Amino acid sequence: MHEQLPFTALLNRLFAGPVTALLHALGIHPHDAHAPIPNYVAMQILVFILLVLFFVIVRSRLSVGKPGILQHMMEGVHGFVSGLGKEIVGHGHERFDSFLITLGLFILTANLIGMIPSLESPTAIPSVPLGCAIVTWFYYHTQGFRTNGIGYVKHFMGPVMALAPLMFVIEIISHLARVMSLTVRLFANIFAGDMLTLAFFSLVPIGVPVVFLGLHLGVSLIQTYIFVLLATVYLSEAAAHEH
Repeated sequence: MHEQLPFTALLNRLFAGPVTALLHALGIHPHDAHAPIPNYVAMQILVFILLVLFFVIVRSRLSVGKPGILQHMMEGVHGFVSGLGKEIVGHGHERFDSFLITLGLFILTANLIGMIPSLESPTAIPSVPLGCAIVTWFYYHTQGFRTNGIGYVKHFMGPVMALAPLMFVIEIISHLARVMSLTVRLFANIFAGDMLTLAFFSLVPIGVPVVFLGLHLGVSLIQTYIFVLLATVYLSEAAAHEH
């Protein structure tokens, strides 16, 4: 069992009873009834709290005449994601912007939070990237049906009707593989970055680890971009109209 982080220990002290009761009601039996909340769940809760507080602050300081640094930063994020959607999805991309921005900010914050002492990146645990991948998978298929109705199934049939049954099976496997691809790519990179940084902090606690913190920052940004980029591509394919 991993050692509890301070924030995890706090949540377990406050909510161990209700959480344990809820898990038992769902038929799940935690290993430790006094500490049913693992570190990666606590870190996701912390990421959620930080993002909510951040947006409350940004919202309270919105200004048309004198926009602040945070407002400029978020306008830049929105402009970047919106531009990505416009380039890949095209007309109607605006309806996906809120999902893509939320997904990107959650993943980026979860990646970077491990750089803070006494915290760890929840995306370095496979179930967290898997959750993000599954949510993305269901979202783009939902948008596909919303856009094309039952005709969305034609996307899985291919252009030749004689090969439609075979293509349908291949496409289903391909779409399921996307979940694994998104999960493994994000998890492996963040886990490796965390382990590398931890190893060098243990060996050389001064100076050299700063380089690997910078490397971890770069990897976190790149992996967030790749995840959002692939989600945008999948949305583009799902929302495309058959002609």
